[in-house]
Amino acid sequence: MDIITKALEFEKRKMQSLSTSDRVKISREAKELILGLNQVYKEKNDQKIMDIMKRLTAIKQKVEKRLKGAPLTT
Repeated sequence: MDIITKALEFEKRKMQSLSTSDRVKISREAKELILGLNQVYKEKNDQKIMDIMKRLTAIKQKVEKRLKGAPLTT
């Protein structure tokens, strides 16, 4: 259950005024946590684990969206 506590601590972190390298680290850490939680979910099929994965995915998507930048309009 160590991965679940890591994921919950990750969620509580402040995600404001981050540098590009910080965003990359956060994105990679979120991916690692999501994949780890997925392994636990496969064994236990607990809905709470799925909810944590969904929240982490939302955080990861926000960070990656900011990394990629705004799309150019033509």
